[in-house]
Amino acid sequence: MLESYIPIFIILIISVLFAVTNVKLSSLLGPSRPNKEKMSTYESGVEPVGTAHDRFSIKFYMVAVLFILFDIEVVFLYPWAVSFINLDQVKMLYSFVSVMVFIVILLVGYIYVIKKGALKWD
Repeated sequence: MLESYIPIFIILIISVLFAVTNVKLSSLLGPSRPNKEKMSTYESGVEPVGTAHDRFSIKFYMVAVLFILFDIEVVFLYPWAVSFINLDQVKMLYSFVSVMVFIVILLVGYIYVIKKGALKWD
């Protein structure tokens, strides 16, 4: 049983060794001439104001989480929609019900987010 996984382990070991070797070689052979201009913060040509440790509103993170949530929803629903056509009658009903449960769970999460006001920008 374990013999069938040996090629996968070999490829995994080779890829990790390749990545580590490339990173080490680039740091050893690459040019490294730091100066004040290279080490300064780049802000699209504008002098940076303040520190990089300023606090951001949690709404930025909530929008990012919502984007990921709905992106994952599409990732799951698209293959389901493509394979739904090729199912027989019993599997089609089971598949439809399971996806409706999935959508209802996402809808409950969306309603929760709206009630919490995560989509309102002040």
